[in-house]
Amino acid sequence: MLIPVILAGGSGTRLWPMSRRDYPKQFLSPLGENSLFQETVTRLEGLDEIHDPLIICNENHRFLVAEQLRQIGRPARSILLEPVGRNTAPAIACAALLAKEISPDVTLLVMPSDHVIQQADTFRENVMIGQAEADNGKLVTFGIVADKPETGYGYIKKAEGSHHKGSFMVDAFVEKPDQQTAQRYIDSGDYFWNAGIFMFCANNYLQELRQFEPEILAATTEALNKRQDDMDFTRLDNAAFSNCPSQSIDYAVMEKTDRAVVVPLDAGWSDVGSWSALSDISESDHNQNIKQGDVLTHDVNDCYLQSNHRMLAAIGLSSTIVVETADAVLVADKSKTQDVKHIVEQLMAADRCEHEHHVCVYRPWGSFETIDEGPGFKVKRIVVKPGGHLSLQKHHQRAEHWVVVKGTAQVTRGEDELTLTHDQSIYIPLETRHRLKNITDEPLEIIEVQTGEYLGEDDIVRFEDIYGR
Repeated sequence: MLIPVILAGGSGTRLWPMSRRDYPKQFLSPLGENSLFQETVTRLEGLDEIHDPLIICNENHRFLVAEQLRQIGRPARSILLEPVGRNTAPAIACAALLAKEISPDVTLLVMPSDHVIQQADTFRENVMIGQAEADNGKLVTFGIVADKPETGYGYIKKAEGSHHKGSFMVDAFVEKPDQQTAQRYIDSGDYFWNAGIFMFCANNYLQELRQFEPEILAATTEALNKRQDDMDFTRLDNAAFSNCPSQSIDYAVMEKTDRAVVVPLDAGWSDVGSWSALSDISESDHNQNIKQGDVLTHDVNDCYLQSNHRMLAAIGLSSTIVVETADAVLVADKSKTQDVKHIVEQLMAADRCEHEHHVCVYRPWGSFETIDEGPGFKVKRIVVKPGGHLSLQKHHQRAEHWVVVKGTAQVTRGEDELTLTHDQSIYIPLETRHRLKNITDEPLEIIEVQTGEYLGEDDIVRFEDIYGR
């Protein structure tokens, strides 16, 4: 039995302004219709004895995970919620412990959710090689066949003379090198990029963890034993998991075990770790430009130009990244795109919201977008998906006026229940309990006008919420 374990907790700040804390890059669709997360879920289709995936994510992204799984019609065996980030070794330990409850002989294939693998058939062939090694008690990592001296990745060195049916014993894991050292690695032919993809029997991983990091195993065992089921999610115990040491699987197990095996992987892999990396794997025009959205150019070469909300015009640019969103525009030299993190750091230091969320904010019931605001007022466009319910709530400092522009709304206002359709409206006074529901099969859209001295999102008192918030 093979269970994919998908790690979906990353923040993806290097793809700002598209990737934000509340909507990170794994949930974006930079190369097609499906998001990177959805592509990861469907990547193994066609292999025998593949079971529904086990997803690990944080609290804030749980409804994004559930919704994106629903969109592609793929159920999860479980969605594990981490109360805090503790790196990959504890997350994978929880997955292994949970998988053992399903079957004592289960094999796990651990994959980050935000990578691109363009040749899925080749990847599945390598997974079969890894499966054979895992069946023989090995802990497998998939090493990317390196084609350039990349300083942004860790490396895996294969052991000399250890080739066996498409795999090698691991000699060493090494840190991110400088340029000269990376070139030496490439020239030797003995090194692979470390992609963070692993495969092993759950029991074997736990055995190694017990030997090398018993505190991690003890804390994660307690966190899983005290878990609570919440709708489609499994919540790990906060106190136990918070006490767990924070370690990557590389440091905790793979660098210490004598059972590590590397399977070379040459399947069009990218971690999409920067705008220049995304540009490298995107389809370009005759001027080596990638254009996304409403983009006009003159005398422009080797650029990545993305417009999401308005027309973008570029003149006389070369080797430049331009990304436009509703509330931010990034302009960067291609060679400097790793430095996007410094902009995000400035936003965080200034306590600005642009690193946290987009103008369009997603909720389990749908989304809302601020259209306009000023002293004493705010205007939002609210979209409630079919079957979506906002919580029964009230506000201390604001009143609201709702106008239905599409669909049918079921509204609770105080003791009244009303049904509103297109072009009908309702006023919600201060301190009045209210709720909005979409009980139809079509999206519901309303315009909300808020008035009051304070219009922050934290002015909300919830009485009932079907999403457990």
